[in-house]
Amino acid sequence: MKNVFDRIASRNGHSHEQSVIVSQSNSDQPAEVTEYTSKDVKEITQELLKHGHVDESTKPDLFQRVIFRNREILSALEPLDLAVRLDTNRGVAFLVVAESAYDSSDEGQAWAHPLVRRQRLTLEQSLLVAILRQAFVMHEQESGIGHSAAKIAVDDLIPHFLTYFDDSGSDSRNESRLMSLLDQLKVHGIVSEIDTKQEVTIRPMIAHLANPESLTALLRILQEQVREPESTQKDSE
Repeated sequence: MKNVFDRIASRNGHSHEQSVIVSQSNSDQPAEVTEYTSKDVKEITQELLKHGHVDESTKPDLFQRVIFRNREILSALEPLDLAVRLDTNRGVAFLVVAESAYDSSDEGQAWAHPLVRRQRLTLEQSLLVAILRQAFVMHEQESGIGHSAAKIAVDDLIPHFLTYFDDSGSDSRNESRLMSLLDQLKVHGIVSEIDTKQEVTIRPMIAHLANPESLTALLRILQEQVREPESTQKDSE
């Protein structure tokens, strides 16, 4: 079975990276043309489809290839109604649903995409993302965008964490709970592994995943949860 990318025409005109096979069974049949996407573009595109993003800090060579091959990658993704978005200042490239796939009359249409799984975070995960986003913004304000990695010590995170979460009364349990949440966020490309200094790197993807719209939605959920007990109390009175 042919790879889907083998059926996509590369549009940059570099003939030395492409081969075109023209076959015709008889004079009455139109010629069937199959154009092959370059191996390099296939590798990059498949990496994006597998992980959803490419981070310059962990894969600098691949990230540079995403920049260099950007137009070809967009061509390869177009039949799938996907696109790649580049943030060269922060050093991250990530997949998005192409604008052409959106139905303006139905906001949920984009999530009907067969290759896109909507990532739903728990309330605890979302609150931790908001804390990390604040730390990331402060780092960029102090150091500049993309100038250095945004790191934070686990010990520095715990007081912020306990502002929103119940204190178990045990430092070890509090830390274990936090580290478990950090490990869960790692698969979303938001944080790195905890290093030997007990520090975690906040990945630049957080600037796009935790955007103002998603943070506003989180605030609305929290406000609703605060109002619910108040409403229940008034009803009981």
